Amino acid sequence: MSESAADGVPREITAMVSQLLRTLDTLATIGRRMHPPRFSEVVGLLGDQDDALDEAVGRFRDAPLPSRLAGIKEQLAESADLALSGCLELRKAARSSAGAQGVGFRGLGYYTLAVEALYPLAGVIPAVNQWFISPAQHDDDQLIEALLEPPNPGTGVHHVRNEINSRGGYSVYVPEYMTPDTPAPIVMGMHGGSGHGRTFLWTWLREARSRGLILVAPTSTGATWNFGDPDRDLGLIEGALEQMRSAWNVQSDRMLLTGISDGGTMTYVGGLIETSPFTHLAPIAASFNPVLLEISDPSRLNGLPIYIVHGMLDWMFSVQVARMAKNTLGSAGASVTYREIRDLSHTYPTEENQLIVDWLEG
Repeated sequence: MSESAADGVPREITAMVSQLLRTLDTLATIGRRMHPPRFSEVVGLLGDQDDALDEAVGRFRDAPLPSRLAGIKEQLAESADLALSGCLELRKAARSSAGAQGVGFRGLGYYTLAVEALYPLAGVIPAVNQWFISPAQHDDDQLIEALLEPPNPGTGVHHVRNEINSRGGYSVYVPEYMTPDTPAPIVMGMHGGSGHGRTFLWTWLREARSRGLILVAPTSTGATWNFGDPDRDLGLIEGALEQMRSAWNVQSDRMLLTGISDGGTMTYVGGLIETSPFTHLAPIAASFNPVLLEISDPSRLNGLPIYIVHGMLDWMFSVQVARMAKNTLGSAGASVTYREIRDLSHTYPTEENQLIVDWLEG
């Protein structure tokens, strides 16, 4: 059987992976740039990527690969089928009056499922391994090689009572090269309204994998985080944190609570209380009410590192809300880093993760 000279992977797999990764990159770009008034224009970024992937899938299914590669073939095909479903849903949404606020977001959900299906091959196929590394670390040969080694016990992706149709569990990622005595920051990342921790995990996995972070993504006990009576959700979050601290060497001065939209608002609610164990807060596209300061204490706010990110195009929570949060929290003594992104709507700016980690570790 012919093999790719680049990485020793059969050419049939190399060609399939190459087109699949291009399509996933395009879907990620669509998700980042999604803005309801520009929905059809943004979906147009697909170009012919889905047609090219569909053709690649057909050729791949017909390829005479040996039986020892059957598992890889099945896994790649599953990821590609999910990516194609996402493309199809996005195209349907572009023709629908519901648009981005209807089936469009369902289409983007398929992207996450495709990424989850692809990840088991990161330790097998070098191109997939590199795709799951942050661009800033693409030349780190030591990291790349470490991630291709057999994983250490307890590492990788795990789900604790967190099937996609359940609530109140959490998903975890521990870099495969990590050992229990390796000091590591922790990121507790919270999904937006009607979201799920199992899918939000992938928003942060590249940075966790590349920078040696323990990542936890809880799922709210209800359809979204309970702001009226937050104790149940906060119990879930802090319980997951304690589980990680009991099993791994979590750095006590680098524990980040972050989230988008309702998850960002919950970052404020859970992070400003005096008893919060988290040392850093990073709300993304969040709502904010100054009354939240009443649940806090001046000693908690004094010098508390808070990294606020908001888009100027945000249609759900006006950027004015973020500006108010910056001024209110800064006046109360917090150490606020404020990032206002001109082309960002109510979506997650994954490019900001590297900067947040730099800030967390600084």
